[in-house]
Amino acid sequence: MLSGKTALITGASRGIGMGIAENFAKNGCNIAFTFASSVEKAKAFETELASKYGVQVKGYQSNAANFAESETLAQSVIADFGKVDILINNAGITRDALMLRMSEEQWDEVINTNLKSAFNLTKAFLKHFLGNRAGSIINMTSVVGITGNAGQANYAASKAGMIGFTKSIAKELGSRNVRCNAVAPGFIETEMTHALDENVKKSWMETIPLKRGGTPDDVANVCLFLASDMSAYVTGQTISVCGGMLM
Repeated sequence: MLSGKTALITGASRGIGMGIAENFAKNGCNIAFTFASSVEKAKAFETELASKYGVQVKGYQSNAANFAESETLAQSVIADFGKVDILINNAGITRDALMLRMSEEQWDEVINTNLKSAFNLTKAFLKHFLGNRAGSIINMTSVVGITGNAGQANYAASKAGMIGFTKSIAKELGSRNVRCNAVAPGFIETEMTHALDENVKKSWMETIPLKRGGTPDDVANVCLFLASDMSAYVTGQTISVCGGMLM
């Protein structure tokens, strides 16, 4: 479905980002991805994808929350791959705390990593997409950005901001055939959720009509649709991947 296309996926050395990268590579997409610190892990993933699917793959150590680094990253990826067709703003962190105890640092770190990074990367690739008169931007939000969640005011704010950002970019770039959509995962079983208490996970499951947590591949399949030409008339939308917990 993505043969001949190139995607840049931020934060793809683990979890949902890793699932998207593998799914896209399996569908013929060349993969550029960013990682924060695990150089050896990223190199191993790079080699694995390239050998398994025969596509071009390269990892870049870069901080998406840094504007200058994002500009440099965009230039490097375009130089290495020739073009970029798909941008997935997936980098994200949590720094959970009740508002009474949340520090300014916890607030700023989450907003910068989760929301400012989307501005940085979208801005960095803007002229490239406009010049090509084509592109699909996919922003990773969360059901928490729609419902809110106690102890996650910073995370919820960043993810709600991502939805507004997505709609605005879709309106700005639509006339140049550049699409922008958001994907809102619910309870997805990743390294992050494995650390949760079993009782907490059980209480989450009880609220999900499908009675299970999602997998990174569940999210990746929706991203695959939004990245491909099958969604050529879809822009400005937020698609929840949550097993029905948000209705």
